[in-house]
Amino acid sequence: MSVELLGVIVLGLGYFTLLLGAGLAVERGLIPVRVTRHPLVYTLALGLYASAWAIYGSVELAAEAGFGYLAYYLGAAGVFLLAPVLLVPVQRITRTYQLASLADLFAFRFRSRWVGSLVTLLSLVAVLPLLGIQVKTLSEATFHLTHSRYSEVATFVFCAFVTLGAILFGARHRHQQRHDTLLSVIALESLIKLTALLALGAIALWGVFSGPQDLQQWLDGPGAAAQAATPKLDPAQWRTLLLLFFAAALLMPHLFQLTFAENLSRHTLLQASWTLPLFLLLMALPIPLIWWAAQAQHGEISITAYAAFLLSTNPWVGALAFLAGLAAASGTMMVMAIALSGMVLNHVVLVARPPEARSNLYGWLLWLRRALMVGVVAGGWLFAEGVSRHHSLTDLGLAAFVGIAQCLPGMLALLYWPGANRNGMVAGLVGGTLVWLWGLWLPLLLATPLPRLPFLDMMPVDAPSWYTTTLISLSVNIVLLIVMSLFTRTSGGEHSAAEACSVDAVIRSKRLPLEAATAGDFTQHLAGALGDEAAGREVTRALKALNLTLDERRPYALRRLRDRIQANLSGLMGPSVARDIVDRYLPYRHDETSGTDDIHFVESRLEAYRSRLTGLARELDGLRRHHRQTLAHLPVGLCVLGDDGEITLWNQALAELSGIPGDSVVGSRRDSLPAPWPALLAGVLEAPHTPLYKQPARLHGRDCFLTLQQATLSGLDSRGGSVILVEDHTEMKWLEEELVHAARLASIGQLAAGVAHEIGNPITGISSLAQNLRFDTSDPALLETADHIQQLTQRVTRIVNALVGFAHGGRQALPAPTEAVALKAIGDDALHLIHLARSGEDVGFLNASPGHVVVKGDAQRLTQVMVNLLGNARDACKAGGKVIIEAGEQGGYAWWRVTDDGEGIAPSVKDHLFEPFTTTKPPGEGTGLGLSVAYQIINEHQGRIECASPPSGRSRGTAITLWLPLYPQDDRPLHGQDTDC
Repeated sequence: MSVELLGVIVLGLGYFTLLLGAGLAVERGLIPVRVTRHPLVYTLALGLYASAWAIYGSVELAAEAGFGYLAYYLGAAGVFLLAPVLLVPVQRITRTYQLASLADLFAFRFRSRWVGSLVTLLSLVAVLPLLGIQVKTLSEATFHLTHSRYSEVATFVFCAFVTLGAILFGARHRHQQRHDTLLSVIALESLIKLTALLALGAIALWGVFSGPQDLQQWLDGPGAAAQAATPKLDPAQWRTLLLLFFAAALLMPHLFQLTFAENLSRHTLLQASWTLPLFLLLMALPIPLIWWAAQAQHGEISITAYAAFLLSTNPWVGALAFLAGLAAASGTMMVMAIALSGMVLNHVVLVARPPEARSNLYGWLLWLRRALMVGVVAGGWLFAEGVSRHHSLTDLGLAAFVGIAQCLPGMLALLYWPGANRNGMVAGLVGGTLVWLWGLWLPLLLATPLPRLPFLDMMPVDAPSWYTTTLISLSVNIVLLIVMSLFTRTSGGEHSAAEACSVDAVIRSKRLPLEAATAGDFTQHLAGALGDEAAGREVTRALKALNLTLDERRPYALRRLRDRIQANLSGLMGPSVARDIVDRYLPYRHDETSGTDDIHFVESRLEAYRSRLTGLARELDGLRRHHRQTLAHLPVGLCVLGDDGEITLWNQALAELSGIPGDSVVGSRRDSLPAPWPALLAGVLEAPHTPLYKQPARLHGRDCFLTLQQATLSGLDSRGGSVILVEDHTEMKWLEEELVHAARLASIGQLAAGVAHEIGNPITGISSLAQNLRFDTSDPALLETADHIQQLTQRVTRIVNALVGFAHGGRQALPAPTEAVALKAIGDDALHLIHLARSGEDVGFLNASPGHVVVKGDAQRLTQVMVNLLGNARDACKAGGKVIIEAGEQGGYAWWRVTDDGEGIAPSVKDHLFEPFTTTKPPGEGTGLGLSVAYQIINEHQGRIECASPPSGRSRGTAITLWLPLYPQDDRPLHGQDTDC
């Protein structure tokens, strides 16, 4: 091995060491993220388009076609200048559905694994000549630098390090989706080759020539003849070249990988639409200078003359040119290995042998991918050694570019013709590929000429083979694509995918239920295909991305989770395999006829695309948003249900009324709502007539009354369903009850006045007789009886006056009570009066009130209340029952409670217990006025009355609690607790 060869190997290994160091620096965070994810880094990474062809082949093409070499750069620039209408739609599809390659995209659009496999095989065959160019240029450049017969050994070593770099930067980790390290390394390579190429141009301008003036003199003098002898491209051929390089920049696997799979954002891609053409312009500028310098020294251009030019100046210049070629070739081969390995794995290996439930699925896929990377680079090296050395760079490059251009009609149909189907795609691709193989690819392998292609008689006689093959193959491709698509059936899946891929796509997802009931069931279902570990990881990753939990049950959320898992698996194993797995293990249920459009999903997609809408579409979207905001902020509760009972709208007013956020309920079924909403919604939907007025419901711990109205959505343009309006009429219900109560009071007003009048006269007479009796006798017993009669007549007078005051709408007829009253004494007095009655002697009474509880009140009226409460408690108890009086102090009030162990009060009566004429006793045994009078008396004492039936901690009975203001401690008499009542 010569010293020169060893030096070249050391130079190459030093270069690879530099790349490895840069990659490790990125991975370990030594280089800030703001640098590695800067749009300029992405632009430099896209400079991968300038492969070894740009360093060596462009000079050769310039010798054969003059300034036609610019087509190579202008084609790629055209792709990125059309980024808003060409690249951004493709980026949207690939990012949404996790499509990492051209084969993934075609398989997704045409819903066919065979389309994906066909595109993969075509890409693999088309890329082999391009891989051969990379290896050929490295081999010949090494040979011309070293003149060693072992130069192939150096090339093999470089290919081995390229394979190692592809594995380290593209298949090192199991779960890595984007490769920031790869982007940074490729950007560094682009920077090196740009710097080297500009330096070579400067050497040509100021080294071979003495500057621009000397160059111009050469062009006007000795070089004029050489320029005149340079062939000129026919305009038609120029346009065809432009088309081929345009297609290559869009469709080549390694460029598709960087443009879409490794893309940072839509903004970055749009920024690259002008920065990448600028980069390509800088790469193209030195080519004429190098071409003219080689012509000035050697008179003809080839890779040999080019290398001779480089070596004739200075060994350092040769090393610089070698580094430029090594950077271009290694980067291209590295990303090609990454891209093609993924395509072959997803669309050939996994299609032939679908993944099974493995304990280490990720590791298995990773090692398969690494093995395929080795195979891709080895295939390129073998093709170069066996085929490429016998052909020029131009022949090899054009064969590759014409081959990959066969995917261009399908790509345009994918974006702009929803009517294209898989039959047309396969027919067009097969027809065009056969013509390309016959016209350009097979001649690379065979030494003997093949029969002429059909339709060649229609082409110019002197037209090059690449030109005629391009026109014929693309014509056959397009015609077959159109004819077969028009005259064959398009499946429903293709229609759905066509909507997803069209430029103005708004996907109309169907509202179908899943077999899985919860998100937690997804792991169990997928374990049969992926294994427990991979299934759990994929479900967890999808849940995290959607911000859902394992307990999620909403059909809408489960459908989104299914779509997310399918997209993630698509990025891992390709869309065909992912779709087969998801369709098999996470199927939809088709036992219901609910396959209507998923409105909520459509609106979420419209929100995502809102910034991209223009013209009438933007105005219509603005109108949609206005109507949506109107419904969302409507001051009345609004719920929209699908035909299957799935909730599609739950506005803010209903969210506040129900306490259920709209985001958590949209997409769920009606019967999955918390009580009482399933019953309420079912009631209004099943009711023959609406509205349903004042339906009782327990909300936020209180009784509410809701009015519900329902309307059915129908019509030609309607997607079906129902609209339900919910209004809270609780306050109206209370107002109505107050009005009824007031009417009842008014109705007894006249009765009370008449009763007072009729009773007042006899009572006055009785009082007079009692007073006269005191003067007519001196018998102590009679005098005591007269005093009792006088007291009782006064009590009757007060009761009548209280009844009159109660009948006058609750206005206080008596002054506010201010006496100090001991509750224990009032209880004893009331018990004494109760015992005067002969009924209820088998019921036990206990006054457990403490003596120190003193309130501010009227003893006579409070005794009336207690007698009423004790009487009701006695009547509610059975034989042997017990009634207890208790009292206590709390927060400035005294509580006074009467508890019985009777049957209790029915809920229907409890709500109206203190209204006039409400009674639980049989007719003729009670008027229903006792508790309403007691209620009024307690109100006049600035207190309140509460009823618990049954009391807390008991299963039966009733407790009536009175709350009365305490008498101030400092104002109480010394023996207030013994106050005479």
